[in-house]
Amino acid sequence: MNLSELQNKTILLFGQSRAFSADEFQAQLKAHKINLTKEYGENVALVVDGKMMTPYEQIESEKIYEEKKTEFISINALEKELAKHIDADTLMMSLKLSNDKSRLKDFLTNSMIDDELYLRLLKMYSWGGEDFFDNDDNRDVSAALIVRFYENIERNHNVEYAALGLMHLITQSKDEKLIEAIFMLEPIQKSLLLDSNKANYKIISAIATNYYAPKNVLNMLVKKSNSYIRTLVAMREDCDEEMQFYLLESGDEAVLEALSYNSNIGKKVVKKLLFNEYLAKNMARNIHLNDELFEIFFKNYPNEVAKNEFISYEMQKKLVAYHSADVMMSLAKNEYIDKKIVVDLLSKESDEIKFALYENSATPQESLEEAYENVLNHFALANNENTPKHILELLAHSQDIKVLKSLAKNVSTPVETLYQLQLDSRLERSVKENPNFGRHIMHENIGWEI
Repeated sequence: MNLSELQNKTILLFGQSRAFSADEFQAQLKAHKINLTKEYGENVALVVDGKMMTPYEQIESEKIYEEKKTEFISINALEKELAKHIDADTLMMSLKLSNDKSRLKDFLTNSMIDDELYLRLLKMYSWGGEDFFDNDDNRDVSAALIVRFYENIERNHNVEYAALGLMHLITQSKDEKLIEAIFMLEPIQKSLLLDSNKANYKIISAIATNYYAPKNVLNMLVKKSNSYIRTLVAMREDCDEEMQFYLLESGDEAVLEALSYNSNIGKKVVKKLLFNEYLAKNMARNIHLNDELFEIFFKNYPNEVAKNEFISYEMQKKLVAYHSADVMMSLAKNEYIDKKIVVDLLSKESDEIKFALYENSATPQESLEEAYENVLNHFALANNENTPKHILELLAHSQDIKVLKSLAKNVSTPVETLYQLQLDSRLERSVKENPNFGRHIMHENIGWEI
């Protein structure tokens, strides 16, 4: 519908408005120069069926409709159109000048206005120094916020009344503007330094770990929050060097340790943390390696470097050439090992290294098939998610309970084989806890008792 076509015309409303309060509904109509009446007349250009119509209004509406005297529209359709044409800047100025909290609340509980305007209005709301659910007004606004943005709210219809509903909302959100808007709310800002027993603290933790949290929010968390929240930010891949230096200067041991686990830690920060052997080993295991960093860590911590997922083929060759049993064992357990290095290590005269490789999902299936010929390798193969299906099926005939338990836990074990294994009371629990078996049961809608 086009509101401009109703300018200087009259509409008849049966019942009441739904999303807008009665006063706001009339104010919006007035802004578009549309007159409102409660009785039918020749000048009525449109009839609106609202909520809570009386029996008399219902009869009158049906009579007018049957006589086809004028057009009809639902209150939802009209209010949606009115909301679409709200002059946001004018409304914001009006609310600031009037300081009308009741009117602001009406807009914040109005599902018809768009999200952009909603978030602008949310910034204006005063929580009165209280929490999200501490009084009726705050509770209504909090519930409306959750209902508006929570995915699949119909499946979690009570979540809007839970203090942790906002935490779950943050956890599922990919909207940077929404995350920022919630972070800036008064109850959250007041809770930045509180302990972990507070619901709002858990919301802050969810913000700190959300992949879509905007950079300005992360900067504020680094500068204003407590040690634990800083550790969460310190481990984020998008924690840039400026934030890393700020965290470094805090001198907080927990924060420094968290930084040492960050794969994107800057070179200058690396050099500042090298003095601490524990932190240096962490960095050797976790950092994105280039040639320069590899040489820095390879010199003192080759065993830790061998566990790093970012080692190139050339780096792996140097590690093998180091001729250290510990280093080669760490490399054999590394799921990012190059296939050519696997072949090289399999040629070594070490059963321990071979067992580690046969458990490693990076090992080529051809090598795993060859390994099956030796019964000593069966336990390792039963643990490997990359072991070929037909080998896993053969292993199910093993008499070794350790092999069977590993099979029962292996997510790659065929479901048919898992059904077979669960008949053994010793394996029943392991089969039921196997994620692959659980997904199959849910898909087939079959239940069991534990």
